[in-house]
Amino acid sequence: MTENVQPELPPGQSTGPSGPDAQVRVAACTTPVRIADPEVNADTLLTTARACDARLVSLVAFPELALTGYSIDDLFLQDVVLDAAEAALRRIVEASVHIQPVMVVGAPLRHAGRVYNTAVVVHGGRVAGVVPKVHLPNYREFYERRYFASGQGTEGSMIRLGEQHVPFGPDLIFVAEDRPGLVFHAEICEDMWVPIQPSAIAALAGATVLVNLSASNITVGKADTRRMLCQAQSARCTAAYLYTASGEGESTTDLAWDGQTSIYENGVLLAETSRFKPGARIAVADINVSLLARARGCSGIFAQCRANHEAQVVRFRHVPLHSGADTGFNW
Repeated sequence: MTENVQPELPPGQSTGPSGPDAQVRVAACTTPVRIADPEVNADTLLTTARACDARLVSLVAFPELALTGYSIDDLFLQDVVLDAAEAALRRIVEASVHIQPVMVVGAPLRHAGRVYNTAVVVHGGRVAGVVPKVHLPNYREFYERRYFASGQGTEGSMIRLGEQHVPFGPDLIFVAEDRPGLVFHAEICEDMWVPIQPSAIAALAGATVLVNLSASNITVGKADTRRMLCQAQSARCTAAYLYTASGEGESTTDLAWDGQTSIYENGVLLAETSRFKPGARIAVADINVSLLARARGCSGIFAQCRANHEAQVVRFRHVPLHSGADTGFNW
Protein backbone atom coordinates (compact mmCIF):
# COMPACT_ATOMS: atom_id res chain seq x y z
CA MET A 1 0.00 0.00 0.00
CA THR A 2 3.00 2.30 0.46
CA GLU A 3 5.83 3.14 -1.89
CA ASN A 4 8.70 5.24 -0.48
CA VAL A 5 11.62 6.54 -2.48
CA GLN A 6 13.93 5.83 0.45
CA PRO A 7 13.83 3.14 3.15
CA GLU A 8 11.63 4.05 6.09
CA LEU A 9 13.59 4.98 9.20
CA PRO A 10 12.97 4.05 12.82
CA PRO A 11 11.81 6.98 14.94
CA GLY A 12 14.67 9.22 16.07
CA GLN A 13 17.12 8.52 13.25
CA SER A 14 18.29 10.94 10.60
CA THR A 15 19.27 10.51 6.97
CA GLY A 16 21.30 13.71 7.01
CA PRO A 17 24.87 14.35 8.09
CA SER A 18 23.79 15.76 11.44
CA GLY A 19 23.20 12.33 12.99
CA PRO A 20 20.37 11.59 15.45
CA ASP A 21 18.00 14.54 15.57
CA ALA A 22 14.43 15.47 16.38
CA GLN A 23 12.26 13.59 13.90
CA VAL A 24 8.58 13.85 13.04
CA ARG A 25 7.06 11.03 11.03
CA VAL A 26 4.42 12.23 8.57
CA ALA A 27 2.17 10.62 5.97
CA ALA A 28 0.52 11.87 2.79
CA CYS A 29 -2.39 9.60 1.87
CA THR A 30 -4.73 9.20 -1.06
CA THR A 31 -7.85 7.11 -0.49
CA PRO A 32 -10.64 5.69 -2.66
CA VAL A 33 -13.72 7.87 -2.49
CA ARG A 34 -17.40 7.15 -2.96
CA ILE A 35 -18.77 10.44 -4.23
CA ALA A 36 -21.46 12.10 -2.09
CA ASP A 37 -21.26 9.32 0.53
CA PRO A 38 -19.46 10.80 3.57
CA GLU A 39 -20.28 7.85 5.82
CA VAL A 40 -18.41 5.36 3.63
CA ASN A 41 -15.57 7.81 3.09
CA ALA A 42 -15.20 8.34 6.83
CA ASP A 43 -14.71 4.59 7.26
CA THR A 44 -11.97 4.63 4.61
CA LEU A 45 -10.21 7.60 6.18
CA LEU A 46 -10.29 6.03 9.63
CA THR A 47 -8.96 2.71 8.33
CA THR A 48 -6.08 4.53 6.67
CA ALA A 49 -5.41 6.66 9.75
CA ARG A 50 -5.19 3.52 11.88
CA ALA A 51 -2.70 2.04 9.41
CA CYS A 52 -0.62 5.21 9.82
CA ASP A 53 -0.94 4.93 13.60
CA ALA A 54 0.52 1.43 13.43
CA ARG A 55 3.54 2.92 11.65
CA LEU A 56 4.03 5.53 14.39
CA VAL A 57 3.03 8.46 12.18
CA SER A 58 2.48 11.79 13.95
CA LEU A 59 0.67 13.69 11.17
CA VAL A 60 -1.49 12.31 8.36
CA ALA A 61 -2.97 14.34 5.50
CA PHE A 62 -5.85 13.32 3.23
CA PRO A 63 -6.97 14.85 -0.10
CA GLU A 64 -9.12 17.90 -0.65
CA LEU A 65 -12.81 17.22 0.07
CA ALA A 66 -11.98 13.57 0.80
CA LEU A 67 -15.09 13.29 2.96
CA THR A 68 -17.50 13.87 0.06
CA GLY A 69 -15.40 13.67 -3.07
CA TYR A 70 -14.42 16.71 -5.11
CA SER A 71 -16.39 16.00 -8.27
CA ILE A 72 -19.96 16.26 -6.94
CA ASP A 73 -20.57 19.73 -8.40
CA ASP A 74 -23.93 21.25 -7.37
CA LEU A 75 -24.40 18.65 -4.65
CA PHE A 76 -22.12 20.84 -2.54
CA LEU A 77 -25.14 23.14 -2.23
CA GLN A 78 -27.47 20.42 -0.95
CA ASP A 79 -28.11 20.37 2.80
CA VAL A 80 -28.51 16.60 2.79
CA VAL A 81 -24.90 16.22 1.63
CA LEU A 82 -23.56 18.89 3.97
CA ASP A 83 -25.44 17.40 6.92
CA ALA A 84 -24.02 13.98 6.10
CA ALA A 85 -20.51 15.44 5.85
CA GLU A 86 -20.82 16.99 9.30
CA ALA A 87 -22.14 13.73 10.74
CA ALA A 88 -19.24 11.81 9.18
CA LEU A 89 -16.76 14.36 10.48
CA ARG A 90 -18.22 13.94 13.94
CA ARG A 91 -17.58 10.19 13.70
CA ILE A 92 -13.96 10.85 12.76
CA VAL A 93 -13.56 13.23 15.70
CA GLU A 94 -15.01 10.69 18.13
CA ALA A 95 -12.82 7.90 16.75
CA SER A 96 -9.71 10.09 16.97
CA VAL A 97 -9.67 9.57 20.74
CA HIS A 98 -8.07 6.20 20.00
CA ILE A 99 -5.85 7.30 17.06
CA GLN A 100 -2.49 8.92 17.77
CA PRO A 101 -1.74 10.87 14.56
CA VAL A 102 -3.07 14.36 13.98
CA MET A 103 -5.43 14.09 10.99
CA VAL A 104 -5.99 16.79 8.36
CA VAL A 105 -9.27 16.00 6.59
CA GLY A 106 -10.80 17.73 3.57
CA ALA A 107 -14.50 18.55 4.02
CA PRO A 108 -17.16 21.08 2.92
CA LEU A 109 -18.51 23.05 5.88
CA ARG A 110 -21.10 25.77 6.31
CA HIS A 111 -20.14 29.00 8.04
CA ALA A 112 -21.87 32.38 8.20
CA GLY A 113 -24.39 31.41 5.53
CA ARG A 114 -21.82 30.18 3.00
CA VAL A 115 -20.15 26.87 2.12
CA TYR A 116 -16.37 26.60 2.45
CA ASN A 117 -13.87 24.10 1.09
CA THR A 118 -11.88 23.32 4.25
CA ALA A 119 -9.05 21.39 5.85
CA VAL A 120 -10.19 20.18 9.28
CA VAL A 121 -7.49 19.41 11.85
CA VAL A 122 -8.59 16.59 14.16
CA HIS A 123 -6.69 15.26 17.16
CA GLY A 124 -7.45 13.51 20.42
CA GLY A 125 -11.23 13.66 20.19
CA ARG A 126 -11.59 17.28 19.15
CA VAL A 127 -11.41 19.65 16.19
CA ALA A 128 -8.40 21.89 16.75
CA GLY A 129 -9.13 24.24 13.86
CA VAL A 130 -10.61 24.63 10.38
CA VAL A 131 -8.67 26.16 7.47
CA PRO A 132 -10.73 27.40 4.47
CA LYS A 133 -9.38 27.46 0.93
CA VAL A 134 -8.42 30.99 -0.09
CA HIS A 135 -7.87 30.85 -3.87
CA LEU A 136 -10.85 29.34 -5.70
CA PRO A 137 -10.09 28.43 -9.34
CA ASN A 138 -12.76 29.49 -11.79
CA TYR A 139 -11.13 28.81 -15.17
CA ARG A 140 -11.09 25.97 -17.72
CA GLU A 141 -12.45 22.86 -15.97
CA PHE A 142 -12.79 24.58 -12.57
CA TYR A 143 -15.76 26.57 -11.30
CA GLU A 144 -15.41 26.44 -7.52
CA ARG A 145 -16.83 29.92 -6.98
CA ARG A 146 -20.17 28.45 -8.01
CA TYR A 147 -20.26 26.52 -4.72
CA PHE A 148 -17.72 27.89 -2.28
CA ALA A 149 -16.80 31.13 -0.58
CA SER A 150 -13.15 32.15 -0.33
CA GLY A 151 -11.41 32.03 3.03
CA GLN A 152 -9.90 35.44 2.36
CA GLY A 153 -11.06 37.84 5.05
CA THR A 154 -11.92 35.11 7.58
CA GLU A 155 -8.70 35.60 9.57
CA GLY A 156 -9.41 35.71 13.30
CA SER A 157 -12.77 33.96 12.91
CA MET A 158 -14.37 31.09 14.81
CA ILE A 159 -16.68 28.43 13.39
CA ARG A 160 -19.42 26.71 15.36
CA LEU A 161 -19.39 22.91 15.26
CA GLY A 162 -22.23 21.62 17.39
CA GLU A 163 -21.86 23.42 20.71
CA GLN A 164 -18.19 24.26 20.25
CA HIS A 165 -16.56 27.32 18.72
CA VAL A 166 -13.37 26.40 16.86
CA PRO A 167 -10.67 28.61 15.27
CA PHE A 168 -11.47 29.22 11.59
CA GLY A 169 -9.34 30.92 8.95
CA PRO A 170 -6.20 30.63 6.81
CA ASP A 171 -4.19 32.24 9.64
CA LEU A 172 -3.83 29.08 11.75
CA ILE A 173 -0.58 27.36 12.69
CA PHE A 174 -0.86 24.16 14.70
CA VAL A 175 1.68 23.33 17.41
CA ALA A 176 1.83 19.76 18.75
CA GLU A 177 2.76 19.93 22.42
CA ASP A 178 3.68 16.24 22.65
CA ARG A 179 5.63 16.11 19.37
CA PRO A 180 8.58 18.51 19.62
CA GLY A 181 9.13 20.38 16.38
CA LEU A 182 5.78 19.56 14.78
CA VAL A 183 4.52 23.01 13.82
CA PHE A 184 2.36 22.87 10.70
CA HIS A 185 0.12 24.86 8.40
CA ALA A 186 -2.49 23.60 5.94
CA GLU A 187 -3.47 25.02 2.57
CA ILE A 188 -5.68 23.62 -0.18
CA CYS A 189 -4.78 22.86 -3.80
CA GLU A 190 -4.87 26.15 -5.76
CA ASP A 191 -3.32 27.96 -2.79
CA MET A 192 -0.03 26.36 -3.89
CA TRP A 193 -0.31 27.52 -7.52
CA VAL A 194 -0.54 31.27 -6.89
CA PRO A 195 2.39 33.75 -6.84
CA ILE A 196 2.32 34.25 -3.05
CA GLN A 197 1.19 31.12 -1.24
CA PRO A 198 -0.44 31.19 2.22
CA SER A 199 2.11 28.57 3.29
CA ALA A 200 4.99 30.95 2.47
CA ILE A 201 3.79 33.46 5.05
CA ALA A 202 3.03 30.61 7.47
CA ALA A 203 6.62 29.41 7.14
CA LEU A 204 7.85 32.87 8.07
CA ALA A 205 5.51 32.71 11.07
CA GLY A 206 7.15 29.50 12.28
CA ALA A 207 5.55 26.55 10.48
CA THR A 208 8.16 23.92 9.57
CA VAL A 209 5.72 21.42 8.03
CA LEU A 210 3.45 22.65 5.21
CA VAL A 211 0.48 20.52 4.16
CA ASN A 212 -1.44 20.75 0.89
CA LEU A 213 -4.75 18.92 0.48
CA SER A 214 -5.49 18.71 -3.22
CA ALA A 215 -8.01 17.21 -5.63
CA SER A 216 -6.16 18.25 -8.81
CA ASN A 217 -7.35 16.32 -11.83
CA ILE A 218 -4.54 15.00 -14.00
CA THR A 219 -3.59 16.42 -17.41
CA VAL A 220 -0.54 15.92 -19.65
CA GLY A 221 2.59 17.02 -17.80
CA LYS A 222 0.75 18.06 -14.65
CA ALA A 223 2.40 15.47 -12.39
CA ASP A 224 5.81 16.97 -13.16
CA THR A 225 4.48 20.47 -12.55
CA ARG A 226 3.14 19.44 -9.14
CA ARG A 227 6.52 17.95 -8.22
CA MET A 228 8.26 21.14 -9.28
CA LEU A 229 5.90 23.32 -7.22
CA CYS A 230 6.19 21.15 -4.11
CA GLN A 231 9.96 20.90 -4.36
CA ALA A 232 10.36 24.63 -4.92
CA GLN A 233 8.03 25.58 -2.06
CA SER A 234 9.84 23.21 0.28
CA ALA A 235 13.23 24.65 -0.70
CA ARG A 236 12.16 28.31 -0.62
CA CYS A 237 10.52 27.96 2.78
CA THR A 238 13.18 25.67 4.30
CA ALA A 239 10.33 23.38 5.26
CA ALA A 240 8.76 20.00 4.75
CA TYR A 241 5.94 19.93 2.19
CA LEU A 242 3.25 17.22 2.14
CA TYR A 243 1.11 16.92 -0.97
CA THR A 244 -1.84 14.60 -1.52
CA ALA A 245 -4.25 14.50 -4.48
CA SER A 246 -7.54 12.74 -5.18
CA GLY A 247 -7.61 9.48 -7.10
CA GLU A 248 -9.82 6.40 -7.33
CA GLY A 249 -13.57 6.97 -7.17
CA GLU A 250 -13.77 10.58 -8.34
CA SER A 251 -16.10 11.10 -11.29
CA THR A 252 -14.46 10.59 -14.69
CA THR A 253 -17.34 12.12 -16.65
CA ASP A 254 -15.19 15.13 -17.53
CA LEU A 255 -11.84 14.61 -15.77
CA ALA A 256 -9.19 12.04 -14.85
CA TRP A 257 -7.48 11.54 -11.48
CA ASP A 258 -4.15 9.99 -10.51
CA GLY A 259 -3.86 10.15 -6.70
CA GLN A 260 -0.37 11.63 -6.61
CA THR A 261 1.23 12.02 -3.18
CA SER A 262 4.68 13.26 -2.22
CA ILE A 263 6.73 14.48 0.74
CA TYR A 264 9.64 16.92 0.41
CA GLU A 265 12.12 18.23 2.97
CA ASN A 266 14.07 21.39 2.13
CA GLY A 267 13.78 20.68 -1.60
CA VAL A 268 14.60 16.96 -1.38
CA LEU A 269 12.03 14.29 -2.27
CA LEU A 270 11.70 11.87 0.67
CA ALA A 271 8.70 9.77 -0.34
CA GLU A 272 6.01 9.40 -2.98
CA THR A 273 3.48 6.81 -4.09
CA SER A 274 2.70 5.35 -7.49
CA ARG A 275 -0.06 7.05 -9.45
CA PHE A 276 -3.29 5.56 -10.87
CA LYS A 277 -3.20 2.45 -8.66
CA PRO A 278 -6.42 1.32 -6.93
CA GLY A 279 -6.85 1.35 -3.17
CA ALA A 280 -5.43 3.54 -0.44
CA ARG A 281 -1.80 4.59 -0.80
CA ILE A 282 0.42 6.07 1.90
CA ALA A 283 3.70 7.94 1.51
CA VAL A 284 5.61 8.01 4.81
CA ALA A 285 8.76 9.94 5.72
CA ASP A 286 10.66 11.14 8.77
CA ILE A 287 11.14 14.91 8.79
CA ASN A 288 14.28 16.25 10.46
CA VAL A 289 12.70 19.29 12.09
CA SER A 290 15.91 20.13 13.95
CA LEU A 291 17.76 20.36 10.65
CA LEU A 292 15.11 22.70 9.25
CA ALA A 293 15.27 24.93 12.32
CA ARG A 294 19.06 25.14 12.11
CA ALA A 295 18.96 25.89 8.39
CA ARG A 296 16.57 28.77 8.99
CA GLY A 297 18.68 30.06 11.85
CA CYS A 298 21.80 30.06 9.69
CA SER A 299 20.11 32.08 6.96
CA GLY A 300 19.99 35.79 7.54
CA ILE A 301 17.78 36.05 4.47
CA PHE A 302 15.00 34.05 6.14
CA ALA A 303 14.96 36.43 9.11
CA GLN A 304 15.12 39.44 6.80
CA CYS A 305 12.18 38.17 4.77
CA ARG A 306 10.22 37.60 7.97
CA ALA A 307 10.86 41.17 9.02
CA ASN A 308 9.73 42.42 5.60
CA HIS A 309 6.40 40.64 6.06
CA GLU A 310 6.04 41.29 9.79
CA ALA A 311 2.55 42.76 9.44
CA GLN A 312 1.25 39.50 7.95
CA VAL A 313 3.33 37.19 10.12
CA VAL A 314 2.10 38.55 13.45
CA ARG A 315 -1.53 37.94 12.50
CA PHE A 316 -1.15 34.16 12.62
CA ARG A 317 -2.83 32.33 15.48
CA HIS A 318 -0.89 29.44 17.01
CA VAL A 319 -3.26 26.63 17.98
CA PRO A 320 -1.90 24.15 20.56
CA LEU A 321 -2.54 20.45 20.03
CA HIS A 322 -2.72 19.06 23.54
CA SER A 323 -1.48 15.60 24.45
CA GLY A 324 -4.08 13.10 25.59
CA ALA A 325 -7.67 12.57 24.49
CA ASP A 326 -10.46 15.09 24.96
CA THR A 327 -13.73 13.26 25.54
CA GLY A 328 -15.52 16.48 26.42
CA PHE A 329 -15.74 17.94 22.90
CA ASN A 330 -19.49 18.42 22.68
CA TRP A 331 -20.59 18.42 19.05
